[in-house]
Amino acid sequence: MDSKQVQDIAPGAWGSRKWGGIGAAEVMLLLVAAVWGGSYAVAKQATQQLPVLEFIALRFGLTFVVLLPALKPLFNAQWRQGLAVGGLLGANLLAIFVCETFGVSLTTASNAAFLISLCVAFTPFVEWWLLGQRPVQRIFWAAGLSAVGAAMLSATSPADIAVGWGDALMVLAAFLRAVMVCMTRRLAGRHTMPALTLTAVQSGVMALGAMAISLVASNGAWHMPPATASFWWGMAYLVLLCTVFAFFAQNHAASRSSPSRVSLLMGSEPVFGALIAVYGFGETVGAWGWAGGLLIVAAAWWVTMPQRIDARPS
Repeated sequence: MDSKQVQDIAPGAWGSRKWGGIGAAEVMLLLVAAVWGGSYAVAKQATQQLPVLEFIALRFGLTFVVLLPALKPLFNAQWRQGLAVGGLLGANLLAIFVCETFGVSLTTASNAAFLISLCVAFTPFVEWWLLGQRPVQRIFWAAGLSAVGAAMLSATSPADIAVGWGDALMVLAAFLRAVMVCMTRRLAGRHTMPALTLTAVQSGVMALGAMAISLVASNGAWHMPPATASFWWGMAYLVLLCTVFAFFAQNHAASRSSPSRVSLLMGSEPVFGALIAVYGFGETVGAWGWAGGLLIVAAAWWVTMPQRIDARPS
């Protein structure tokens, strides 16, 4: 056990106490999955009222303003390292959200939920590639189960799954999410920023990046946000829950758990999306979809179970 692992289980630390293999970090990730599960419909409605890049700039600009007090820890001797790490992760997140938001606007919400959860299947391989750590065998099996379950959840039958431009963008976003989780883990030891400070830096980078790209693409044109209550209630949901809380929780948990475990728990997002769609928006999910949801939950539960140590010589 290295010093990082010792810090992670120090008394009083987040994630230090676990019940059946599930600690505070894992609970936070499940809450993030629940919040993000309801974000697809909200984002789709918002991008019908504002261009995608302007929507991203507004969302993360507001997030940056909300998190301004969290920037205080950045003003120390390691501010350059903090900005470098936050800038790199922020650029990755901008790429994710550009792909994801355009993808959601070009495909169905159910396809989007399925395809973004392919992050679960990608992460063990990205972890192996970037971190040089081959995940244990059950991680690969659980990733496969989660991907199959997500496919079942998003379609009434296998023939219903189609691939278009929106779907391709969601697949790319899923791959970039896997890279993001592994990069966060890899860079965790190169800065001393709290998770909320890192989230603030990332939000600032994303807002500026999206604004710059939008202005270049539109030759300087910019639209005023709509004044409708539904748009701003949706924006509040996306900023406060889907961004401030969710990114803080993900940044916190990604430095305290393996990337594969983080992605598998986040892979329960389509299940929560289906529940919100059914009980909040009156959509229908058939038996095939619910069976897929149970597969995702089973995979997430399986990966959080304590690993049995084999004492036999390899």
